[in-house]
Amino acid sequence: MNGNGNFKYTGFGTNSRGNHWCSRDYGNNSNSYHYSNSDGSYYYKNPNGSTYHNDGKGNATYTPPGGQASNSTSN
Repeated sequence: MNGNGNFKYTGFGTNSRGNHWCSRDYGNNSNSYHYSNSDGSYYYKNPNGSTYHNDGKGNATYTPPGGQASNSTSN
């Protein structure tokens, strides 16, 4: 399946608990994936190596490519 950009979907699905995942291939060993869970949490791994996680409760962690994680909390 082709995406709308310069990537190809390499897998996707939803499990019995309603959790969704998707992976993409951008070429040149540049891949990404994400999942989103029924509890509101989600995670992204971007093609540049950065990651973003949100626990669905207002807490998030972003890690830049090759960098140190930074946390944020919603009040």
